[in-house]
Amino acid sequence: MTRPPIDQQITFLYAEDAEASWRFYEEVMELPLVQDQGMVRIYAVEGGAGGGRAFLGVCRARGPRLFDDPRLAGGVILTLVTQEVEDWHAFLTEKGLDMPPPVYSEAHGITHFFFSDPAGYTLEVQRFERAGWPGQRPAIPPAAVMP
Repeated sequence: MTRPPIDQQITFLYAEDAEASWRFYEEVMELPLVQDQGMVRIYAVEGGAGGGRAFLGVCRARGPRLFDDPRLAGGVILTLVTQEVEDWHAFLTEKGLDMPPPVYSEAHGITHFFFSDPAGYTLEVQRFERAGWPGQRPAIPPAAVMP
């Protein structure tokens, strides 16, 4: 049997204070709201509100987060891939977020930076510097290097 297609993808995050997270994704990140289901809001990450393939759902949690380390089993890091890493950093800084500047990781062949949403989820904005990533444009790595 041939593998059936996958048309779209949604990542769901759970927030104890859903309203704060909804404001963050709508006002700071400026992600288009695709659907408001009351307890869940779904945003377009790629392709705009009219379509696309990648979405983020933010749900009202039933209780507090059990751990803060995204690298533990069950943890999440939401990575947004873009060629405009530095522009995203400037955009989010202008919106009032305090985060370290983008750095180049030679070990991973990426330029990236991290920040957190109001629910404590780690978000990463990243550009692949190595050949082979779909849609990648050649880029010159910045001077700041992270091992």
